[in-house]
Amino acid sequence: HSRPEGASALSIPLQLHQSADPDVSCSSCDAVCCRLTVVVMPEDQVPRHLVERNEHGVEVMAHDEDGWCVAVDPLRMCCSIYEQRPAICRKFAMGSEYCRDERAAYLRLHDPH
Repeated sequence: HSRPEGASALSIPLQLHQSADPDVSCSSCDAVCCRLTVVVMPEDQVPRHLVERNEHGVEVMAHDEDGWCVAVDPLRMCCSIYEQRPAICRKFAMGSEYCRDERAAYLRLHDPH
């Protein structure tokens, strides 16, 4: 089978804006997307000190000891390299089905109720 140009086996769905829920907001979230594994592609202009290789040899955004992407500014809870963030972060849409699924999975793991 063939993939669209620029797609890889590690890509998240290209239809990220499809079925976005306007009631979902980053301001009412624990920045769950900033805890996901983010593959850094060769064309991404991410500062190299924020990148590491995972156990499969793939370049990914590094995470701190608490599981957060190292690019997250912990005081302002926002991306410190927003203009240089990886393409996969640019494609991640607030309120998309993928966003809602990740939030639900996070809540199941971290909400004691």
